[in-house]
Order: sequence, then C-alpha cells, then structure tokens
Amino acid sequence: MQTYWVAFTVALAVAYFSTPWVKNLAVKAGALDAPDARKVHKKPIPRMGGLAIYFGFVLAVLASMHISHEIAGLLLGGTVILMVGIIDDMKQLSPKVKLLGQILAAVVLILFDVRIEWLTNPFGEMLYVDYFSVPLTILWVVGLTNTVNLIDGLDGLAAGVSTIASITILLVALQQNFWTVAILTAALAGAALGFLQHNFNPAKIFMGDTGSMFLGYMLAAVSIMGTVKSAATIALFVPIVALGLPIMDTAFAIIRRYMSGRPIFKPDKGHLHHRLLEMGLTQKQAVLLMYVISGCLGLSAIALTEVNTFLGACIVVLLMTACIIGAKKIGVLKSTDSVESH
Repeated sequence: MQTYWVAFTVALAVAYFSTPWVKNLAVKAGALDAPDARKVHKKPIPRMGGLAIYFGFVLAVLASMHISHEIAGLLLGGTVILMVGIIDDMKQLSPKVKLLGQILAAVVLILFDVRIEWLTNPFGEMLYVDYFSVPLTILWVVGLTNTVNLIDGLDGLAAGVSTIASITILLVALQQNFWTVAILTAALAGAALGFLQHNFNPAKIFMGDTGSMFLGYMLAAVSIMGTVKSAATIALFVPIVALGLPIMDTAFAIIRRYMSGRPIFKPDKGHLHHRLLEMGLTQKQAVLLMYVISGCLGLSAIALTEVNTFLGACIVVLLMTACIIGAKKIGVLKSTDSVESH
C-alpha cells in the first residue's frame, strides 16, 4: 500500500473514532455553540470537534513519514493554532487576540524554515521575494486560516470543502512526485473526512475554531512546502483556486462590509451559504451545491498544472468572471435589510 494511503486511512479512522470522545469532552468543558440570530442551528451543539481532526492528522503523520525539521515545525505550529482555537471555543477570544495567536503560529513555520521564498512569474523566471519572505508567509498563513474559519457556517461545509481542497493538492503533488506534500494532504483529507461523518447535517458536533483554523493553517503550510519544491507547479495558484469558494466568499464579505460602512471583522448574514438558504435551499442542498462548486474549482486547479501559460491565464479569468457574475446574481455583495438587522 502506498504511504499516502496509509496516512489517509489512519487519519480517517482516528478522526472518526475519536470524535464521540471529543464531543463528550466539549460538553464537560462547556464548549457549546449556542444558537443566535446569525446562526442556522436551533439548539446548543458541542464544538471543539477540530481536536479529533488534529488527532487524526498528527497520528497519521507520525505513522507514515520521517519527522524532518520542517515537519516538526508544521506539527508545532499546528499545535499552537489548535490551542488558540480551543481557547476561543471555550472563552470567545477578541479578534485582535485571535489574530496575534495566528501570527504566532505562522512565525513558528518561519523559524523552522517553512516560508515563501519565491513566487511564480507566468511570463518569465521565478520571482525571489528576499526581504518580503517573512511578511508574505505570515499574510498567506493568516489569510488562509481565516478563510476556512469564515466559511464554517453550515453543517459539514468547512470539513467538506477542506477535504476537496486537500485531495486537489494531493493529486497535483502525485503528478509532480512531491511525496511529502502528498502524504500530508492525504492525512489532512482523511482527518477532515473522518470528522465529516459526525458533522454532516444534522451535525452532532461542530469543529469550532479549533478545527476550521487548524485546517486553514495546514492547507496554507503544506502549500508553502510545495513551493519549496517547485515554484511553477504546486505554486500558490493551486491552493488559491482549490480554495476559491471560501476565498471569494471572504473577499466578497470584506467588500460588502466596507461598502456598507460595517466593521470588516463584524459577522453578518451575507455569506454565500446564508444567501443560498434565503433562496429556499435546505442546509444539505446548499452544502452539496458548494461541494460541487469546490469540486469544479479543484479540477480547474489541476488543469492549471497541465496547460500552458496562456490557457492557464484564460482559466483563471473565466473562473473570476463566473464568480463575480454568480455573486451579483445571488446577492452576496449587497447589504440588505436582512443583513443589516443582525
């Protein structure tokens, strides 16, 4: 059996079987997600389920690969972001404190030499970023961490989208024989999928910030490890397109809040999943539709590694155009009364 299959299977089994134990722990710790005007669930649900994802991922990595200097940094940084998530799920940290925790976790990667050192230049040689390496790495890690965190609004949504993005990066890594990246993304996909079986509608447990920030952080970190191997293939474009749905949803949220004069970090009910529910879709239908969109974006990301620069640029432009048209039609850029009232 290929090593990445071992990683996937171990992560899937550990996450699946440890989730009920984590659920009981969350209840005892008082980590419950109470319903409010912005949320769609009607009764308190245990959160902090990301602990099961963490267990699955870490045990899979330990069971399937040599722990190098970079992998040690990845696991340590993942533990830091996990602790920030656990505290937030129990105590509700302020946005500033949470951001500081995310920056600290990103700095751990940098200290272990996991950093963005170059960017892909589609029209020529690689662009070395030199002094911008540290701020770019922090921006990338914090940005992707919050992107997955923000899409965690419906049962099974963040876990499913993260699984699809992980499998996308896994397939590209296998194309390029980047075995370290392949094993890590296989472990991440397995852990998210194992947890998803308890988290799909109707959810028995939420992953909370513990899980959504951990998944976003890991996807960001593993993508950087891919760029260390090749700036032209698993470059940051692949995870950007693979995670296109939450990235665009976050971008539209920032634009929407700025245009309506709301604080950018203040939650609202204008996200894509809220709009789909307003259009009459059930939770399951909305989540499944977003899985399909994520799957199409994943296939597009894989296609980017197989075509020339011109076709790749055409694919990106078409995707962005489709996203903007779709966003306007669904109304995620509008600040309606229903959004303003919450």
